[in-house]
Amino acid sequence: MKPYDVTALGELLIDFTENGTSAQGNPVFEANPGGAPCNVLAMLGRLEHKTAFIGKIGKDMFGDRLEAALKEVGIDTRGLKKDDQVHTTLAFVHTLEDGDREFSFYRNPGADMMLSEEDIDEELIASSKIFHYGSLSMTDEICRKATRKAIEIAERSGALLSFDPNLREPLWRSLDEAREQILYGMEHCHILKISDNEIQWLTGLEDYDEGIEMLQERFHIPLILLSLGKEGSRAYTDNIRVTQAAFRQEHTIETTGAGDTFCACILHYVLCHGWKDYNECELKEMLRFANAAASIITTRKGALRVMPRKEEIRCLLD
Repeated sequence: MKPYDVTALGELLIDFTENGTSAQGNPVFEANPGGAPCNVLAMLGRLEHKTAFIGKIGKDMFGDRLEAALKEVGIDTRGLKKDDQVHTTLAFVHTLEDGDREFSFYRNPGADMMLSEEDIDEELIASSKIFHYGSLSMTDEICRKATRKAIEIAERSGALLSFDPNLREPLWRSLDEAREQILYGMEHCHILKISDNEIQWLTGLEDYDEGIEMLQERFHIPLILLSLGKEGSRAYTDNIRVTQAAFRQEHTIETTGAGDTFCACILHYVLCHGWKDYNECELKEMLRFANAAASIITTRKGALRVMPRKEEIRCLLD
């Protein structure tokens, strides 16, 4: 029996999101705690799972706010390290008219990049049923080595490995390097969550099914989840493909955290139902719950602190 349901490794940062204009007509930004891995953990916490985070923040006011936010939503912070030389990473998020986003990062360097092999809590990873990671902890050599060490520990411990590439092009020296590291992540995962634009970029194929088939042939990933934004989502196993429509919201504000919420709900289903070969009915149930939760978060600003509760999701489903 492992005490932690999910431990995630990666970036923890401040998302400055637009929140109106000042009296002088200047844009006003709200400092929201963010970072995809912790968004996933926050949603899992809402679903009553025990979670922990491994990452690095600066020893500054933003780092203090982030640490407090994690504790507030019930994420274990024993794996959270602080850097007294490099500041906490910041991201400014510009919301487009269609609800999509553009990011400007202040991360050259940022504290999350400084996570080292020595910072990795081996016992914490070994005590987790699922280890979740993304690609942003592989953009630079120091954090790349730390991520690979964590993956090795998770594999030795018998944990399930969950991977979300979460491509952020401005943070890579080149897209060739991004592709190389994302393919490494896929070599080691049991569960892959990938978005429509990421599968097209990675494979060079416009047809999603053909792109997924290419990944399955190369990596033999048991469960692949494809998020399609307003078009819903799909789940793929060796011999099953299931599509589930999105829950359209009249009051959508932005899409920040939607993919992370979706990913967390997939892990929730796996934790509740066990790791196995899911049938078509089970995959539809999995996607429907995840789509509903993701649609709710699009009606809220920020993500980590405002994840939907199980009762809200059930209400939408009903």
